[in-house]
Amino acid sequence: MNFQKVVAVIVGSFLLGFGINGFLVPHHLIDGGVIGIALILHYFFGFQTGLSMLVLSVPIFFYAWCYERPFFYSSVHGLLLTSLFMDWLNPLKKVFSLSILTSSLIGGVIIGMGIGLMLRYETSSGGTDMLAKIISKSSSLDIALAIILIDTLIISAAVFTLGVEIFLFSCVTIVIIGLTTSLLKVRH
Repeated sequence: MNFQKVVAVIVGSFLLGFGINGFLVPHHLIDGGVIGIALILHYFFGFQTGLSMLVLSVPIFFYAWCYERPFFYSSVHGLLLTSLFMDWLNPLKKVFSLSILTSSLIGGVIIGMGIGLMLRYETSSGGTDMLAKIISKSSSLDIALAIILIDTLIISAAVFTLGVEIFLFSCVTIVIIGLTTSLLKVRH
């Protein structure tokens, strides 16, 4: 792993942990993918978000180890560091007192910056990206559509578990994450 990729993984993982704990957790907002499931587990059972993300990712990473070895190697560092930063930065949930809209916008930008930075250097925190790649490879489904379907399924759980308001603001967050990620990833 070259120096730029190492920096991208460290900074990107930090930004994910900062954005999630500083802006999403105070309002019980969720993201898509494995992080979204980990956040739901945190809100309902008090589980550590990073540890939950790590445990939930084990089957996906096991599959990647067996069948997608290059993707495994490019994502395992991001998974470990993102999980670590999410739990280390958990105290940030009590630092900012912003409105839910402001938090969803700022959190979305910060998380999108983290994801975009990692993707720019061909690494990620694993999770949905890896699961979507597996689904896409074993079916005729496009990888982008697979990501959208997975995130939609997880976000839909927010309607039933966290309420309509949280669902709507979580959707705002996900759109902002997607836009920011896209802007950062394409700028080389």
